[in-house]
Amino acid sequence: MVASLLFLALAFFAVGQAGATRNGAQSAADAAALAAAREQRDSFALTIDELGDLLNGDLIPTLDGCGASHYYAGQNGAEVDDCASLNDGRWGSTVWVTSLKPVGDTVLPGTEGQHAKATATAIVIPRCSFEPADDDSAASPGSLDCEGDVVDLDLTDLPDMSDLFEVRLAED
Repeated sequence: MVASLLFLALAFFAVGQAGATRNGAQSAADAAALAAAREQRDSFALTIDELGDLLNGDLIPTLDGCGASHYYAGQNGAEVDDCASLNDGRWGSTVWVTSLKPVGDTVLPGTEGQHAKATATAIVIPRCSFEPADDDSAASPGSLDCEGDVVDLDLTDLPDMSDLFEVRLAED
């Protein structure tokens, strides 16, 4: 009976170890996807002509942000298997990773070489809406409403992309 309880305890430990490895891989995938989407957002060269379409979701940039995903996956104990820009009408990236460390030796055979795999998707979403000016001769091309804060645009000083768009994980 003691041997059975000991084996059961070790089996629960093995399941916990596998769960911890999986959670680590998921954290790495989340960080890598967020980094890829942030790189996409920050590398977009904003122009006033595209601002309205970009904020309304009519323009979806097809920039590659996967370079940053490899660094953040590695910092979190994983390697990127694949990284791709979204092509489903959203702006962002999906990243697939595999943990660098295997589950390890346990009482369950075959776990010593098993690596965890995880996937995460991050999207870029607008924080603001754009209202074009009614008159083409107006000093400002329009205004931005950013969470209740309305600001007239200045053509010589466009807002930073991080002020206009946030990056967050998507539930896919």
